[in-house]
Amino acid sequence: MDEEIRKRLDEQAVKIEAIYRSVEKIRKYFLWALIVSLAVIVLPLVGLLFAIPRFLSTYSSLGL
Repeated sequence: MDEEIRKRLDEQAVKIEAIYRSVEKIRKYFLWALIVSLAVIVLPLVGLLFAIPRFLSTYSSLGL
């Protein structure tokens, strides 16, 4: 009986370690997805904050 419990505990430890590795990989994928999403969305918005006033001043100076 004691040997069977020890065997089950060892099997569970192996499975838990595999689950932990898998979850860590998924966490890293989500982190990189967040970083890429922010780079794709936030950086162009920041660029537009500087570009739009420059374009508006150019058009207003042309007298259009």
